[in-house]
Amino acid sequence: MRLGTSSPLKHSSPKEWAMKHKTLGLGTINFPLSYENDDALIEEYVKEAKKNNLVIAEVGVWRNTLDLNEDARKKAVKYAVGQLELADRIGSRCCVNIIGARGPRWDGAYKDNFTKETWKLGVKTIQEIIDEVNPKNTYFTIESMPWMFPTGPDEYLQLLESVDRDRFAVHMDIFNWITTPRRYFFNEEFICECFEKLGEHIKSCHLKNVKMEDEYTLFFRETSAGNGGINIKHLIEKGLSFDENMPFIIEHLNTDEEYLNSVTYIKALMTP
Repeated sequence: MRLGTSSPLKHSSPKEWAMKHKTLGLGTINFPLSYENDDALIEEYVKEAKKNNLVIAEVGVWRNTLDLNEDARKKAVKYAVGQLELADRIGSRCCVNIIGARGPRWDGAYKDNFTKETWKLGVKTIQEIIDEVNPKNTYFTIESMPWMFPTGPDEYLQLLESVDRDRFAVHMDIFNWITTPRRYFFNEEFICECFEKLGEHIKSCHLKNVKMEDEYTLFFRETSAGNGGINIKHLIEKGLSFDENMPFIIEHLNTDEEYLNSVTYIKALMTP
C-alpha cells in the first residue's frame, strides 16, 4: 500500500517536504504545486519525490468546468488543461477534478446537476480537456461526489463509455457515494461492487470515513478514518487486490497533527 495525505505538511523546501513524508513511512503524495508555478521549483519537487520513492498520486484541478458563467467555465477548463499537462509532464498517476456543478457553488448540490444536458456537457468537457493535452503518462479522472454525476459505479461505467478516451480513468472516493442507509450498513458489499466494476480503471483513492447520525431525517457526516461506520481495512484490501501500489490519500482534516494521527491509525489497522 502507498499511503499519503492531501496535506503537503508544513515545510520550507522541497527537500524537507519529501523527507517529512518519507520519515512518516508514506509512499505517495499529492503534488503541492500547479502548472502556474515556476518550472524550476516544480522540477525540484519532482526530483525530491523520486529520490525518496514517493509516487505522485494526484494533480488536482478543483475548478467548476460546468460553471453557468461561460467566461468562468472557459477559465476553469483552461486551468484543467494546464493541470493535466503538468500531471503528464511529472508522471502523476492521475489528474483529478469533479465533473462540475450547475449553480453558484463550484461543488454544490443542484437539481440541474442531474439533467441530460449536464451529462452531455460534462462528457464533452472531459473529452475536450483530454484531447487538448493528449496525455501519454497520466490519466484524467473524475472524483465521485454525493450530488452530481456519477452517483455510483454503474453510472461511472456509463461515463467511461460515453467519454470514450483511453486516458480517461477513475478516481475513487467511495465515501462520497455513501448516500443511503443501505450503502452505509452494507458498505462492505458496496465496496466490493465498486471495485469489481471499476477496479481496473482506478488510479487513486481517498481515505476518510462517514458516520450516519441518529437524527431525522437523514444525515451523513464526513469524519476521520477511525470514527465512522465504513470498513476501512476492507476498502484498502480490496483496492490492493487490484493494484498493490494503489495510492490511498487521507484527506479533509484540519491540522498536520490530525493527519499524523490518521496515518498512525491506518498503519496500525493494516499491521498483521
